[in-house]
Amino acid sequence: MADRVEAGPGRRAPQAGPPGTAALELAGVHKRYGRHVALDDVTLRVEPGEVFGFLGPNGAGKTTAVKILTGLVHASAGEARVLGRPAGEPAARRRIGYLPEHFRFQDWATGTALLDFHGRLAGVPAAQRPARIAEVLELVGLAGRGGQRIRTYSKGMSQRIGLAQALIGRPELVLLDEPTSALDPVGRREVRDLIGGLRAQGVTVFLNSHLLSEVELVCDRVAVIDRGRVVRSGRLADLAGSATALRVVVDRVDPPLLEALGRHGRVRSVQGGSLTLLVDDVEVAAAVADCTVRAGYRLFQLVPVQRTLEEAFLGLVHGGDR
Repeated sequence: MADRVEAGPGRRAPQAGPPGTAALELAGVHKRYGRHVALDDVTLRVEPGEVFGFLGPNGAGKTTAVKILTGLVHASAGEARVLGRPAGEPAARRRIGYLPEHFRFQDWATGTALLDFHGRLAGVPAAQRPARIAEVLELVGLAGRGGQRIRTYSKGMSQRIGLAQALIGRPELVLLDEPTSALDPVGRREVRDLIGGLRAQGVTVFLNSHLLSEVELVCDRVAVIDRGRVVRSGRLADLAGSATALRVVVDRVDPPLLEALGRHGRVRSVQGGSLTLLVDDVEVAAAVADCTVRAGYRLFQLVPVQRTLEEAFLGLVHGGDR
């Protein structure tokens, strides 16, 4: 894939709405299928130009929320708005690019024919479509492969052509549902670069994913949904929280040391000469170092431990499949 998004001929600049207009917004959204509640009072707001991660276990409601934003599904209650307009309005849908998690294209068509069709649907003028098709094929790493029939594409190539159709109309908002699920590590890196290029262009990206390591690398803010409810949202640093533990590496770990360090926190784990000490405030690090050395131990390492997004996520969710 190309490592940035080129403006290209006929580039449509993002059309900002009135000041304060969100790129997308869900306000008190409920969705019920019979007795099953898929979404329960979901409220969130994504600002223009953000890369926003929407996280949750399988069955938590992520895809239902995206379908409501695209107008494919209607909410049972609440309001969904996209680029300042009610979700599902043609004027809003024309400004969206969407890659579903599970998609099937006409496998008898070539990649170029598929993109030409979606370009027409997206309103790309006929005179500009050949250049735009070549541009997005290069962008997603399929340059020179547009003439192949889709049935000959590998899983990764199919994922790439899906990304290309989401971008063909130069959208202002891109909704990606598990966009790296079929890609190898190189492909995932290229998608991250692509998302970074979209951000640089001022395009908003709403990313559904359960690959937390990917989200940590590209997203500005995230929301965690579990069993249809948003349980936490904010910047990644806020979600993970500050360091609440110290990793201590010494020449030996024995009961006297554990007793001494127990005055400053709670020992969580011990592996050889390394231990993790849970503390109320990392400012006690100096006291821990002094205590260790004064007790006659050789201190090799003392570092704060930052909680990962995965740890925060696992602490918030119970599992979406019910």
